[in-house]
Amino acid sequence: MALIQSALVFVFPAMVIVAGLKDLTSYTIPNWISLVLIGTFFPAALLLGLPPEAIGVSAAVGVAALLGGMVMFALGWIGGGDAKLFAASALWLGWPAFVPFLLITCVMGGALAVALLFLRSNQLQAFVPSNPRWLFRLATKGENVPYGVAIAVGALAAFSTSTLGVAFAGLF
Repeated sequence: MALIQSALVFVFPAMVIVAGLKDLTSYTIPNWISLVLIGTFFPAALLLGLPPEAIGVSAAVGVAALLGGMVMFALGWIGGGDAKLFAASALWLGWPAFVPFLLITCVMGGALAVALLFLRSNQLQAFVPSNPRWLFRLATKGENVPYGVAIAVGALAAFSTSTLGVAFAGLF
């Protein structure tokens, strides 16, 4: 049973890492990543013995994050994949881990934007190789910011404080 619990819990860090890398290299976060996160949350929560109230609170946090992500998407601040990853991560993290997740994601998003401004500066752009193509695109002026990277860092940093993370740590 512990092996199944572990496997389900490790889906979260694996998927957010894949999402961050995918966004960094292609500026897209495939829908299947968010669907895997949503689909595995409930079995993981049930197998780890989370009470129905905690599962409900996590679901509410996920829905609120989805609504917030939709607003940010509508304003052109983030992409659709970012909004879905943000909501799916919030579902896994629940309350109160959503607060550090949000703060770390914001700080990392700002740091990522500043780093990309520096990388895209006239002084550095001449030194960026044309291959791999994703790195060249990352350094291209006017290109988007892959916020999935910041979301992944925030999610990984907050996971140990989440209800699921604490329940998982209690197994060992």
